[in-house]
Amino acid sequence: MKLAHTTANNWLPSLIDEMFKNDYLGGTTETTKSFLPAVNVAERDESYLLELSIPGFSKEEVQIEIDQDVLTITSQVEKTESDAALKFTRREFSKKSFKRSFNLPETVNQNVIDASYNNGVLMVILPKKEEALPQPKRTISLK
Repeated sequence: MKLAHTTANNWLPSLIDEMFKNDYLGGTTETTKSFLPAVNVAERDESYLLELSIPGFSKEEVQIEIDQDVLTITSQVEKTESDAALKFTRREFSKKSFKRSFNLPETVNQNVIDASYNNGVLMVILPKKEEALPQPKRTISLK
């Protein structure tokens, strides 16, 4: 009975994803073959940090592009001849193509974006423009 209840509520995560599809730095999603890598977005004083969980991918298989204030991360996975020749009795993981896009806020300095990939996590650092950085407290004297 509990299993039936769980499957009946599978619509909730997809409804939430749909609601936040174009959210500020929340990103849009386009999936191919139903793979959607998990993402974390955090804001620091000097930058935004975007982390994408894509274990099993190599750096060469991942593309990052910026076009008109939209950051897009994609990977196109092609089936190899060795994959086609195998007959799996059980297959619980595989690499699949994906595409994730994120609307960048005006405060991001797009000229100095940096990315690295380590232990299955793609990390993209989006530095803020100088004018968007927190300013120190100051006192204004009266005249």
